[in-house]
Amino acid sequence: MTKQELLNKGFQFFAQRDYEKAIVFFEKALELDDTFEAAYSALSESLNRMGKIDEAIPVVKKWIEVNKYDPLAHTALSRLYVQKGMIGEAEKEMAISNFLASQDK
Repeated sequence: MTKQELLNKGFQFFAQRDYEKAIVFFEKALELDDTFEAAYSALSESLNRMGKIDEAIPVVKKWIEVNKYDPLAHTALSRLYVQKGMIGEAEKEMAISNFLASQDK
């Protein structure tokens, strides 16, 4: 399967709220291409939905390593930090996201 096919299969399980199976496919997509941003996004959200915030945070940080200019990655990290009660860090990431989003205009 291609990375896109793996991602799509993962989304099928995600839509069924079978996050454990979805995660398997998102991880396989990342094994094929460790710069596949959509897979990082989907993987981190699946982990988040399972309440595995501490596992989701490094996934988003890796996504940011791949593309530090993606406002969505910084927003995702901000949301995870809020859930952890890390408000200062969350505000910093949201500020980065807002700045990057404003640069696209």
